[in-house]
Amino acid sequence: MPSPSEPARTAYLVKVYPRFSETFVVTEILAREAAGEELAIYALRPTSDTRFHPQLAQVQAPVTHLPRPHRLSVEWDVFARAQEQLPRFGARLGELMPLLVRMDASDVAQAVDVATRLRRDGITHVHAHFASLAARTAMVASALTGIPYTVTTHAKDLFHEDVDLVLLREVLARAHNVIAISDFNRRFLIDLEPALADTVRLVRNGLDLPRFAYRDPAPARTPLRVLAVGRLVQKKGFAHLLRSLALLRSEGMGCSLRLVGDGELAAPLAALVDELGLGGSVELLGARSQAELVEELDRADVLAAPCVVGADGNADGLPTVILEAMASGLPVVATDVTGIPEAVTPGTGILLSHEVEGLEERLAGALLTVADPTWPRVEVARAARTLVEREFDTVRQSRMLAELEGAARGGVLAEVAR
Repeated sequence: MPSPSEPARTAYLVKVYPRFSETFVVTEILAREAAGEELAIYALRPTSDTRFHPQLAQVQAPVTHLPRPHRLSVEWDVFARAQEQLPRFGARLGELMPLLVRMDASDVAQAVDVATRLRRDGITHVHAHFASLAARTAMVASALTGIPYTVTTHAKDLFHEDVDLVLLREVLARAHNVIAISDFNRRFLIDLEPALADTVRLVRNGLDLPRFAYRDPAPARTPLRVLAVGRLVQKKGFAHLLRSLALLRSEGMGCSLRLVGDGELAAPLAALVDELGLGGSVELLGARSQAELVEELDRADVLAAPCVVGADGNADGLPTVILEAMASGLPVVATDVTGIPEAVTPGTGILLSHEVEGLEERLAGALLTVADPTWPRVEVARAARTLVEREFDTVRQSRMLAELEGAARGGVLAEVAR
């Protein structure tokens, strides 16, 4: 257990670092470093990304990419080192055994390795993003060292058929605090485990607002310029968006779409573009950096985020790009998956049911509305910016998180919504 007199040093424990699609992690780290906190980053898996946001260069925290033992001889070396360096290691590991047998052996060995490194590096608190591998590792390391941990829960770590509910409940129950990024998630977690009511806190993923300058939207152009951003996976609903554009074309309305992102559905979506005869009006752009994304937001008339619940139960939390568009003055059309209605409302955008049946028709109708010159684009955009400033400013959200970890001072804790 770290001494209260030790200087605060928070470890960020993540599965992959850096990860191109997890800009919210980097934004949060930068905000906490700007507030004077001392952080360190530990990554459990190597990144496979080939593009990186320039903001990564601003991160000061040292990054440790942890090896994952795959051979028994290496695992034994890890356990032997822990036996030497961690008090009561054998007894504490034995107490965890009912949980460890549900985990991959190499993941357990890696968690033991993490525990020795955290203690050696003077870490006083661990913060894990996602209640899956990273949080399970934090749980084991915490049990072996006494270093407390918090976990920010997101989406796939909660809403997916592969989630091990036994491990999930244990990870959440042992955490010093559990962070929900939306009120929807907060209620979900308490419904899952009512005993969490006193430890689940709402701290939203924040934006670095100065990077998204607001300007009133210009009148919608003809053809309407639609932007969509996200990983090319089922839960993003991009196939429905393409079919809605085909519907609009059949009704004589012109629309163009720039789709930013990559993923497993890249080829099927490209094939659907050809099948629908949209080749001249749809561009599949692949991944884009944050700076390039700001340019895409500037050139569009509307952002479409037609999220759905995947066949495997996977669902989005609240895609960061929705907040980025709202901050920039770009109107948003989105669906009511999990936390999205906490940002997109009838006053700050157009919110649609995420039910798959009839989604193409609802999307087409919403885009027709956005294209209508009588639709109050400026009023909606200003209301959206106001909401983002009030609820999603990373400076404020990161202060709340730091306060929960006991690493900051001030009176923000009292403001943290339960």
